[in-house]
Amino acid sequence: MIFNKDTANKTSELLLQINAIKLNPKNPFKWASGWNSPIYCDNRITLSFPQIRTYIRDEFAKNIENQFGKPDIIVGVATGAIGIGVLVAERLGLPFAYVRPEPKKHGRQNQIEGFVYKGQNAIVVEDLVSTGNSSLMAVEALRQAEVNVKGMVAIFDYGFDIAKKNFKEKNVDLYTLGNYATLLDNAIEKNYISKSELKTLQAWNANPEGWAPAED
Repeated sequence: MIFNKDTANKTSELLLQINAIKLNPKNPFKWASGWNSPIYCDNRITLSFPQIRTYIRDEFAKNIENQFGKPDIIVGVATGAIGIGVLVAERLGLPFAYVRPEPKKHGRQNQIEGFVYKGQNAIVVEDLVSTGNSSLMAVEALRQAEVNVKGMVAIFDYGFDIAKKNFKEKNVDLYTLGNYATLLDNAIEKNYISKSELKTLQAWNANPEGWAPAED
């Protein structure tokens, strides 16, 4: 996982400012995986704030070229990264496509929407990485189409060990604007969370699958 410290600090501050990060340790959120989580990150909210979405767009555009070189196409992961992916593609003057979680059940039964071709160099854009499974399913769909995935960029990464393992196994480099550890540092420094909440959030991150809220 690759990130820039200054960018991670700025991104964390912005996500906290617009309440894209929600905390509820006593009544945790339920993820699609079945995990209980005391934190929920909704990066789609960034699209409603022009200055913040512009910052994210420009940071992605700059760092895509710095980390991976200019690709032939930007590909978003549906649905959360479609909006920001389009903005990044427009900023770089590149084509855009997106990948569904699975092929449609009707019509042309596409999983990849948009025009891609064999040998094309792609950067995949995500809004959020947790375990990495859904993100890497998009990479696999592109590879089956014989598209060369040069890497992936994401707004935020929870920093789970399982994600690091999954990305390494699939040989995909991930660059993120923000990450969990930096977010917690900012949240405690600016009093978004208490010290007891910090401990809860650290304990959850260390064992998200087995974590459960403390009983009163």
